[in-house]
Amino acid sequence: MAPSVDRVRTDPSHPATARVVVIGGGIIGVCTAFFLARKGIKVVLCEKGEIAGEQSSRNWGWCRKMGRDPREIPLAIEALRLWPEMNTLVGAETGFRRDGIIYLCRTQKELAKREAWLESVGKPFQLDSRLLSRNQLTRVLPGLAGPWLGGLSTPSDGRAEPAHAAPAIAEAARRLGATILTQCAVRGVETQGGRIAGVVTERGTIACESVVLAGGVWSRLFCRPLDLRLPQLKVLSSVMRTEPLAGGPETSASGFGFGLRKRLDGGYTLASWNGNIADIVPDTFRFLGDFLPAMLMQRGSVKPRLGGRFVRELLLPRRWRLDRPSPFEAVRVLDPPAHQAILKQARTHVTEAFPVFHGMRVAESWGGMIDVTPDGIPVISGVDALPGFFIATGFTGHGFGIAPGAGRLMAELVMGETPVVDPTPFRYSRFTDGTRHRPSPLA
Repeated sequence: MAPSVDRVRTDPSHPATARVVVIGGGIIGVCTAFFLARKGIKVVLCEKGEIAGEQSSRNWGWCRKMGRDPREIPLAIEALRLWPEMNTLVGAETGFRRDGIIYLCRTQKELAKREAWLESVGKPFQLDSRLLSRNQLTRVLPGLAGPWLGGLSTPSDGRAEPAHAAPAIAEAARRLGATILTQCAVRGVETQGGRIAGVVTERGTIACESVVLAGGVWSRLFCRPLDLRLPQLKVLSSVMRTEPLAGGPETSASGFGFGLRKRLDGGYTLASWNGNIADIVPDTFRFLGDFLPAMLMQRGSVKPRLGGRFVRELLLPRRWRLDRPSPFEAVRVLDPPAHQAILKQARTHVTEAFPVFHGMRVAESWGGMIDVTPDGIPVISGVDALPGFFIATGFTGHGFGIAPGAGRLMAELVMGETPVVDPTPFRYSRFTDGTRHRPSPLA
């Protein structure tokens, strides 16, 4: 069951030309379009389904610097600088509130890991993260129960509303001159002289100088006909929301088996901290060498599953004609069911930590597909082999929180401007230049 999302109408006209076409109407795509439109660039955003119809409305809604891979920290800092301004910048409610985030620790081993991140990453970047004792935890999280030894807290982190944020940013981009096309799949690109010359959509062709692929879990499939190797896999995350619940924590928190965020409606978004599912598909074997280090490091946090998705993805074409329907038109919105057993466990764990949740009523639950890379950090980059083609994908569950920073960075790269942060860690070429792909052991 998909969560309810603010609806964004499509523009009635299909432009024949644009400076930039953005493929994908998730939070990364709309932020990129917004920052391009602020520069006065003629930009068209094409979404095969609805704005924020997939993972951008299905995530937890956390906006954090804490616990990030050190390569992502500068981008997260920029995003958390922008988030408090987003309501003003877009003229609408994105739901952002700076109420902090806490990682709860039950064991000395967990505390040691959080302390190692704080010493190696948090303090060098001058973040306001700090370790809390059990007594300090109960002052920040009233009603906390259970054998928690302490936790890691970052008061300047926050939360926003996935159902509102991307639609609000898309509408703001439109007011700045962007064209927003929903139910309009891009089937492929056209080239001239070895560089981007346009895109072919199901409604016709748009001539353009640059293309930004912000297609989430669909990005790998889009790159295949272009002979671009993009190691990317999908991970299923299951989430539920409660009816309004009085007496719960204002600060977002996670602990063994659960994560929570208070919502603007007074309810909570709840999920499992480490209860995700990775369907075994043909790409699992194609990219096994790339992902094996991450699989070994994160054993137990992602559970493999073999099912019908293997056959469905095996039958996907490698190439298709651009004058006929593409795979992107066959599935407008990827809407996987939630894994109810994982959510049942999350409910048990959150109730043990916060007894107030004994009285919670679940309003709805949903699944969402996270696009992951071998090293756990995104691609935000041009592609040297295809001038004018840019990729912003593989955010590995971090995309919502760092989206304003990522959108600004992508817009600057497209325009050839000085980037707000060093883009080197996010280069596409790391998958072809012999770089060893390792997630940070501290993140």
